Order: sequence, then structure tokens, then C-alpha cells
Amino acid sequence: MKRIYAIEAWCVDCRRCEVACKTFHSKSRDTVRAFKVEYPVPQSRIRVEGGRQLSLAVNCRHCAQPKCVEGCISGAMRKDPRTGVVTSDPQKCVGCRTCVSLCPFGAVHVEEAAGKGVAYKCDLCGDGKGQPGEPSCVAACPNRALVYVESEGC
Repeated sequence: MKRIYAIEAWCVDCRRCEVACKTFHSKSRDTVRAFKVEYPVPQSRIRVEGGRQLSLAVNCRHCAQPKCVEGCISGAMRKDPRTGVVTSDPQKCVGCRTCVSLCPFGAVHVEEAAGKGVAYKCDLCGDGKGQPGEPSCVAACPNRALVYVESEGC
């Protein structure tokens, strides 16, 4: 399966990957509307950690045996057996943060939505119905610090 990997040496902390992800996951798919108007506020599924000297985009690796799925008490985290994509269903998430503590890559984060914490993570810009094309974060990266390649995974 294809996975996104970050090349730390090429990341310049521009956060264009975060903007592209948030826009992709918005209702309008319009950057200005996603950041200024939409409610609930769309969430980026990738985060840049660090700063100008040293930064790195953190995202889900869609593990072969995902700990987040194993530990999810509500069934919100699931792995598609056909595509291998691990997704989180915000409607089922109870905000317990078990997935956050179990992810070895720190790729799951919880945001407040509709009065409760909801887990968000990379879904490879898919709709859950099939293997997506190039994810928006990869396409938006000006330095190609994010690559989408075939991999055995974690």
C-alpha cells in the first residue's frame, strides 16, 4: 500500500500541507471559506511539528496492525481490509483519547467538535470507498518534503 513519508531535511515549516488538508476536508473545498466561514471548522489531519530550524510533518502511517484500531473502545477507528487505509469516524468517536496514547507516531490528535473531543487522523484524502490519488498534503508541498510511495509500512 502507498503511504506518506516526511523528509525532515526538506521541510521548511511552511505548513502548506496543513492548509491543503484542511481545505480538502472542508465542505466547500475552498481555502478562504474553510478558514474563515465554515462551521464546524474543518480539521487538518496532518500537523507540522517543530519550527524553522527543524520541522517535520506528522501523519498516520496506516499500520498493518494499527494500535489505534485495536484500542478504540467505540469502533470509531477502523482499517479497511481491502485498501489498508485506517480511518476515524467522528460520529462514533467518544473522545476517550485511547488512540492518541497508542499511536507510536503521534499521528492522532483530538479536537473539540460539537461539545466533545473527536479524534482526527490522516485518511489519505480518501472518502473511505477506495484507494485515493495523491493526497492533498503531498501535492501542496513546495519542496517535496512529503512523498507518497509504496511501502510495507509499520
